Amino acid sequence: MKRISRIVAAAVCVAAVAFVGISAAVFGAEADASKVAAAPAVKKSEWKGYERHDLTVDGCPAIIVVPREAGPGKPWIWRAMFFDHKPDVDQALVAKGFHLVFINVGNTFGCPDALKHWDVFHKFLTKEYGLAPRAVLEGVSRGGLYCYNWAAANPDKVACIFGDAPVCDFKSWPGGKGKGKGSPKDWEKCQKDYHFATEAEALAYAKNPVDNLKPLADANIPIIHLCGDADVVVPVEENTKIIEERYTKLGGLIKVIHKPGVGHVHSLVPPDPIVDFILQNMGRAGKKPDARA
Repeated sequence: MKRISRIVAAAVCVAAVAFVGISAAVFGAEADASKVAAAPAVKKSEWKGYERHDLTVDGCPAIIVVPREAGPGKPWIWRAMFFDHKPDVDQALVAKGFHLVFINVGNTFGCPDALKHWDVFHKFLTKEYGLAPRAVLEGVSRGGLYCYNWAAANPDKVACIFGDAPVCDFKSWPGGKGKGKGSPKDWEKCQKDYHFATEAEALAYAKNPVDNLKPLADANIPIIHLCGDADVVVPVEENTKIIEERYTKLGGLIKVIHKPGVGHVHSLVPPDPIVDFILQNMGRAGKKPDARA
C-alpha cells in the first residue's frame, strides 16, 4: 500500500511539473506576442488621382501617397509640414514614380524629441514599403527646421533637400531677432520644445541649420531653395542667403531660385526647374567628389 502511495505521489509531481512547464511556455509565448507591435491599420483613399494611405506610426498620423508605378529604386519625397499646401513639386514627382510621405509631429520646430518620430517613420517606410534608403526632404517654411536638423543627424538617409521659403534659423523665425516680424507665441513654444531653460540658452544654440551644414556637405547632399525676395516673415538674408554662402564655402552644391518682389508665398508654377534639379542631382548624395553624378 505504501509502495502504491509513493507511485501515485510521484505521478502527481511529474504531472504538476509538466503543467507548470506547459503553462510557462504558453503564457510566455503570449507575453512575447504582446510585445510585437501590430501592423498599423491603413485607410485607403485618393489624392490627386493616386492611392493615398492614412495610418498611425509611432503614435503620429501619417500619410503615404503611392505612385501608379514606382520609379527604379523606389524614390520618395518627404514633406515635413503643411501636407497638400501648393503641392506642385509633390504632384510632379509622384507622376514620375516617387512616393510622397508625411508624418504629423505637431508644430514642434524640428526639435530633437519630434525627430525621434522621424527616425521610426524612416525605418517603417524602408522596411514595410521598401522605399529607397535616401529620401528627398521638402521643407516648406518652418518645415526647413525639421529637414535640415534631421538631415544633419542622418546624412546617410538623405538624397536631396528642397527648401521652399524655408526657416533655417529659429532666431529669425519664430524668434524675430532680426528683420523678420517673428511670432512671440511660437517662440515661447519653441523654447519649451527644445527644453531651453532661458531665452539666452536658445539664442546661444549652435545647431540651427545655418550652423550645422558640414555633415551635409561631407555627404555631398544637393540643396535647392525657392524664395521670395520680399519675404518679411522668413527674410532671405537671415535664412537662405546664409545657407547658400556657407554651403558653397564648404564645397556643397546649392541652387537658389529667387522670385523678385514676392513675399512668403510658396511653390513655383510650373515646378520644372525644381523637379529637374532633384532628378539630376539626387544621385550624387553619399558619393565622393570625384564620383558625383
